[in-house]
Amino acid sequence: MGKSTLLNHLFFTNFREMDAYKGRSQTTKGIWMAQCDGIEPCTLVMDLEGTDGREQGEDDTAFEKQSALFALAVSDIVLINMWCHDIGREQAANKPLLKTVFQVMMRLFSPRKTTLMFVIRDKTRTPLENLEPVLREDIQKIWDSVPKPQAYKETPLSDFFNVEVVALSSYEEKEEQFKEQVASLRHRFFHSIAPGGLAGDRRAVVPASGFSFSAQEIWKIIKENKDLDLPAHKVMVATVRCEEIAHEKYASFTENEEWCQLKEAVQSHPVQGFGRKLTSILNSCLSEYDADATFFDDGVRSTKRKQLEEKLLQLVQEAYQSMLGHIRSRTLEIFKEAFDKALKGGKGFAVAAQDCTEFFMSHFNEECADAVIGQANWDPSRIRDKLKRDVDAHIAEVRSAKLAEVTTLYETKLNEALAGPVEALLDGAGDDTWPAIRKLLQRETETGVLGFSTALSDFEMDEQARDNMVSRLKDYAQGVVEAKAKEEAGRVLIRMKDRFSTLFSHDSDSMPRVWTGKEDIRAITKTARSASLKLLSVMAAIRLEDEGDSIEKTLALALVDGKSGASTSERSTSVDPLASSTWDEVPALKTLITPVQCKSLWRQFKSETEYTVTQAIAAQEASRRSNNWLPPPWAIVALVVLGFNEFMTFLRNPLYLGVIFVSFLLLKALWVQMDISGEFRNGAIPGLLSLSTKFLPTVMNLLRRLAEQGQRQANGEPQGNPAPASNSFSGSPDDHSAVSSSASSNMTSSENVAEYSSPSIHDKTK
Repeated sequence: MGKSTLLNHLFFTNFREMDAYKGRSQTTKGIWMAQCDGIEPCTLVMDLEGTDGREQGEDDTAFEKQSALFALAVSDIVLINMWCHDIGREQAANKPLLKTVFQVMMRLFSPRKTTLMFVIRDKTRTPLENLEPVLREDIQKIWDSVPKPQAYKETPLSDFFNVEVVALSSYEEKEEQFKEQVASLRHRFFHSIAPGGLAGDRRAVVPASGFSFSAQEIWKIIKENKDLDLPAHKVMVATVRCEEIAHEKYASFTENEEWCQLKEAVQSHPVQGFGRKLTSILNSCLSEYDADATFFDDGVRSTKRKQLEEKLLQLVQEAYQSMLGHIRSRTLEIFKEAFDKALKGGKGFAVAAQDCTEFFMSHFNEECADAVIGQANWDPSRIRDKLKRDVDAHIAEVRSAKLAEVTTLYETKLNEALAGPVEALLDGAGDDTWPAIRKLLQRETETGVLGFSTALSDFEMDEQARDNMVSRLKDYAQGVVEAKAKEEAGRVLIRMKDRFSTLFSHDSDSMPRVWTGKEDIRAITKTARSASLKLLSVMAAIRLEDEGDSIEKTLALALVDGKSGASTSERSTSVDPLASSTWDEVPALKTLITPVQCKSLWRQFKSETEYTVTQAIAAQEASRRSNNWLPPPWAIVALVVLGFNEFMTFLRNPLYLGVIFVSFLLLKALWVQMDISGEFRNGAIPGLLSLSTKFLPTVMNLLRRLAEQGQRQANGEPQGNPAPASNSFSGSPDDHSAVSSSASSNMTSSENVAEYSSPSIHDKTK
């Protein structure tokens, strides 16, 4: 007998029962409802369609789950009809159905405590005390395995369900005993909603007036829930078995020796034919799965095969990415080498960059095609984009380096072309200095910009970037001139003193001046200082724009003209034009030497050049004194008048003239031999002390030489050439004694007079 028979005996309902004499067939279709007879309070009974009827077939499992969930949602007590011999079985005990119903119930409806009464039919000899724990354990396992919402993760089964277990004898074999047991069970339904009754705590109870609407809404929710559309039995079997086969093939693939070698190799270097080899291994694994799962449901088999394929592809994806990484790295390296080689070969930068980029990106695509896995539809565009970014970054880096080299090259050329000439022009500062510097700057800048622009054309730069670089090069050229001007301005005092010294100490032919007393030192000094003032005015400001200024006029008025022409009282009352830190009409950025600094420099310049002028004046005075050797005219007249008698005496006795002449020669010889003029260079007192020690030896040596010369002539010895040592006027004292002796023996000869006056002439006469 089935559940309808049980309900009719238990609640005195009139549900249709199966006729055993007509065969076993489905009697209850859908859900039937009836009111219990004789049970208080009013109790409604629902008779549900069976879950294991053959009429449903394998695939018609949706309604049984929907009806079971509906019964749990609206009922206070649910009777689950079980055959005693099904306890411990999986499908016969409706465990999958209960698992699904529990899971969906917790998700769709708020919790309410329901009594689950398991009615064990056709009880065997096994005591109920042994059957009940097994059944409760199975129910607990179902509850533990059900995925629960986060709010009910730790909720025990007892919070949702009150589990009751009763056993009934066989209706066909022990009918009387069956009826007695059913009557006893019927008494438990009296006052079921009372405390401690079967109906439980009846939380969230719907009033009788709203039961119809509530049941409709619950059924609507159940019908719309797709989680109850679970597969049939053969689908479940196929699912379990195909999962097992897929798991076996996955494990077999992970242990495949060829795959392990390929995975290890690709970690360190690219593998030739990577895609082809890996495709073959995957095909072999999937083919084995197809062979083992060929007899199972097609849909399940295909689904599990797809899942297996996805898991295998996830497993090999890392190796595939490593392979692409190697391809990218190798392609980038050979691109760098080829690009560098192309640049060194004289190829234009932009052309070389474009050609190399196109070639190696195409090469990368070919390498990626060799690594493609047949089962996967992976797009290597991400790695390709990374390679393109790396290539562009390298090109940009090389471009920056090359542009820096080109810029440095032309900056160096401009520095060499401007620094030296500007320094020379500033050194010879004049009225045309800054015009010449401007002309030089313009010429060299135009030349440098022309070459620089030609060099930049190889880079295919946009117009704005090229103009910016050209503008920076022009600014650099101007900066070179300004830096050199500032450097020279820092040495302006040295330059002024050098120019003053050059002009003051040299004539118009650049020959050193000899201060003879005829030179106009005042005029020379003024000219030299004016030239130095010109240098100061040129150095005072940077004049790279053709704009006039009054710096030179201001300096001349304040430092030269004003100092010489104005009186002391006028200077004290007038305003000093140099008492300022800026020049009129000259920006502060273009000022090199401020008016106050010019005044200080001029004061220092005059102080340091004053000594040179003083020395020149002293030299001129000394020259005048040395050239004026004649006595005054009155002294000459007095000498003639007073010395007339002595002069006549000399004329009457020529012997006096000879004595005087010989004395002159002796004194001349002593003068030369003792180097009297040289001794007095160090001062009068040191000269006198030195001469006092040399006088007597020199006189004795001279007399000895004269005596020896006279003795040789008395003995008739021929007079030969003098010794080589006497050929020089700066010879020894003995040589000069010989000269004096020769002079005394030939003093009547006029030729000998000239001979003794100059040793060089004496040597030639000899």
